[in-house]
Amino acid sequence: MILLRHGQSEFNVHIAATRRDPGIADPRLTEYGHIQAERAARSLWGERIARIVVSPYSRALQTAEPVARLLDVPVFVHPVVRERYGYACDIGTPRSELRERWPDHDFSNIDEVWWPSDDEPADSVIARAAAFRAEMAVRPDWSETLVVSHWGFILCMTGQNAINGQWLRCDPTEPAPAEIIWRS
Repeated sequence: MILLRHGQSEFNVHIAATRRDPGIADPRLTEYGHIQAERAARSLWGERIARIVVSPYSRALQTAEPVARLLDVPVFVHPVVRERYGYACDIGTPRSELRERWPDHDFSNIDEVWWPSDDEPADSVIARAAAFRAEMAVRPDWSETLVVSHWGFILCMTGQNAINGQWLRCDPTEPAPAEIIWRS
């Protein structure tokens, strides 16, 4: 499968400049983030992608839009591929509002409030990634699946730090990374 980190968000810009949480809940993509999403879509043009699995965060949904449009593939919203909950940006948007913004997507498999209420320990994200890896490993279409996700989740899946708009390959039938190094 291919794992794509969402494009640059409003949160990414502020945290990079100040190293302090700016308090932006469920930030959207910046103009540059939209450019990164379009670039990712074009770079994925030659790949065999039959479906997109996307996190319910707005930045991930916005990143998936140009890919889905260009490749004409269905989008499946799956909260297990969300980011590690630890900043204001990890407060999501309620399901009812997401349905209004993205009426073509099916949000029926998520709760109205689908994100955690407390900081999420690293072990929890590693466990979510392991569960998703196992779920994907038994699917016959895993090699044709694009997952639009986040830094922490992609780190747990691959052991690699993906930058905004970058995509990496991941074989879920192979062992998970032996060690995950969280940067401070």
